[in-house]
This record gives sequence, structure tokens and C-alpha cells, in this order.
Amino acid sequence: MPTWTREDGAPVILFDPTLEISPFTLFKRLQRDGAPLLVDIRSGAHATSLRGAISGSAPEWCPPDEQTEVVLFDDDGTAALSKAKALREAGYGRVKVLFGGLDLYEFSLDPRVVGQETFLEVTDS
Repeated sequence: MPTWTREDGAPVILFDPTLEISPFTLFKRLQRDGAPLLVDIRSGAHATSLRGAISGSAPEWCPPDEQTEVVLFDDDGTAALSKAKALREAGYGRVKVLFGGLDLYEFSLDPRVVGQETFLEVTDS
């Protein structure tokens, strides 16, 4: 989630729809068939993840092929963005990043609004 600061000190957050997917858009995709391959690039144990996500924390991890639609995520989207750019340069053009990572996903999907099913799961930490 690239940011910069305006002259008046206000932060500006940049969203690139060609490289990132918003939390709500991903949520809607997970509700229907054909969801993308979810890849958690964080290393180590974490309290939460997305249901069905696989680990992609190894530096050499790559999608199974160039046609597979992939969404990378981490806590805030920073590391995932770097990895997605590298994978795209390597020919994996269907890789995107969860904008804001799991932090923004969890914050923006209030179960009181979207329902109890948010696709977040508690993992072994």
C-alpha cells in the first residue's frame, strides 16, 4: 500500500487496481465460486489468516502457472506488493495484492454489516 505525504503533511494512499484488490472486492469473490488462489506470504505463525490460503513465505515460491489468478497477502500489504511486482516481472501477470493486507481486510469487514462469514480464520499461533 504505497503512501506519500502532501506538502501540508496529509498522507496520500495510492491504490492501483491493476496490481491490488480491495478487501471488499476480495470478500465478494470469496462468496462465489472461482475465487483466486490465496497466498499468505508471512513467515511464522499468525493469529489469523484467510480460509483456504496456502503458504507462500518461501522466497522461491511461485504460482503453479501463468494462468492462475493469485492474491498475495501479509499483515499490511507492503511485503506482498514487492513480491507481486517481482512475480509479474517473471511472467505471472494474474498476481494481485490484498490492499492493506489482513489488517485492513479485518478492519473493513465488520460482521455486523457483512454477516458472520468473513472468511477469516483463527490459526495456530
